Amino acid sequence: MHKVSNRFVKGFTLIELLVVIAIIGILASIVLASLNSARIKARDARRLADIDAIKKALTLYNNDNNRYVISAATTTLSGADAVSTALIGAGTITQVPADPQTPTYDYTYRSDATGSNYWLGFCMEQANNNYVQGCNNFFRP
Repeated sequence: MHKVSNRFVKGFTLIELLVVIAIIGILASIVLASLNSARIKARDARRLADIDAIKKALTLYNNDNNRYVISAATTTLSGADAVSTALIGAGTITQVPADPQTPTYDYTYRSDATGSNYWLGFCMEQANNNYVQGCNNFFRP
């Protein structure tokens, strides 16, 4: 309260308002930074789950056909490509998952000429452990 000619005026000064706005801004930036980190971790966890689902579908396909899907060239798994179509057609998976950051990141597949080995490639946004980080991740049976 400020005294102005024998009466008190209620209100805040400009400096008090600026201090409160600055504090709110700092708190908001801290919250947004922590939310972004949580989003990155969630996308990476989904990537690992997606790759696991694709590996299981490939194992089921191998059990039924005595080989993995043959794709000598690296194929981006889009759901409409030859590898995805083969897995869906064989009933080993209902839908081939897409990376949560498509088209920035994709899942890729390649096999040898006989279908006895395959490689699944994917990118991680954050280092989860020593062998799964960046975009040089490949799983194989």
